[in-house]
Amino acid sequence: MMLDSKGKTKITPKLAHEMVGVYAVWLREFKRFYRDRSRLASSIVRPLLWLFILGLGIGGSMKFSGTDFDYLPFITPGIIGMSVLFTSLFSGISVIWDREFGFLKEMLVAPISRISIIIGKALGGATASLVQSVILIVIAYFIGVQFSMASMIVLLPTIVIISVGFVALGIAIASMMDTMEGFNVIMNFIVMPMFLLSGALFPISNLPAAISWILYINPMTYSVEILRYVALGVSSFDIAISFAAVFVFSATMSIIAAIAFSRRK
Repeated sequence: MMLDSKGKTKITPKLAHEMVGVYAVWLREFKRFYRDRSRLASSIVRPLLWLFILGLGIGGSMKFSGTDFDYLPFITPGIIGMSVLFTSLFSGISVIWDREFGFLKEMLVAPISRISIIIGKALGGATASLVQSVILIVIAYFIGVQFSMASMIVLLPTIVIISVGFVALGIAIASMMDTMEGFNVIMNFIVMPMFLLSGALFPISNLPAAISWILYINPMTYSVEILRYVALGVSSFDIAISFAAVFVFSATMSIIAAIAFSRRK
C-alpha cells in the first residue's frame, strides 16, 4: 500500500494482484468444502453426538456448585470449540491432497507469493469452521441454549481468529508430511488430547496442579474460555489474557506455517 498525492491510501498493483490470489485460493477451498457433503455432515454429526449425549443425557443429572447454569449451556461453547478444532486442523490435509494430485505444483508456479497461498487456505478453513459453528449455534438454540445478538457479534469474529491459528497448525504439519496416512496419525495424537485437556467438558478452576499446567499451555483452553465467556459471561481466566494467548498462537502458527510451506520443493 502507498499514499497518493492527496495523502490517501492507495493499493498498489502488486498488492491487488496478491489479494486476487488470496481470494482465488479461498474460493477454491470453500467450494471444496461446500461440495463435499459427506465432510460437512460428518463434521457436524460428531459434535452433535457429544452435545446430545453429554448435554442432554449425562448433563441432566449434573450441576456445578456455585453456578446458576446447567451442564448443557456449559459444554455448548466447548463443543463449538471442538468443531472449530477438528475442522481447522484437518483443513491442512488439503496441502497433501493437492501435492498428490499435482495441483500444488500449479499453485506454486502461479505468480503469487506462497504467503498468499497460506492466507487463502487459512481463510478457507476458517470459513468452513465458521459455517459449521453457525449451524451448531442454530441447533443449540432449539435445544435451549440461546446466544444474544451482542454475543454473536463477538463470537463469530472470535471463531475466525481461533480457526486461523489451528488451520495454520494443520498446514505446518501437513507441509512436513508426505502421505495422508502419516498426517492422520499425527492429528489423532494432537486433536483428542488438545480437546479433552482444554476444559471444554469440565471446569478447570479446581483441577489438581499435577495436570492443570497442561491446560495452561494448551491454546484450545484459551479458545474455549473465550467462547464460554461470550456465551455465558464466565471464564476461569482474565478474558484479556485469553484473547492475547489466542492472538499470539494464531500469529505464531501462521508464521510457522508460512515457513514450513515455503520450504517445500
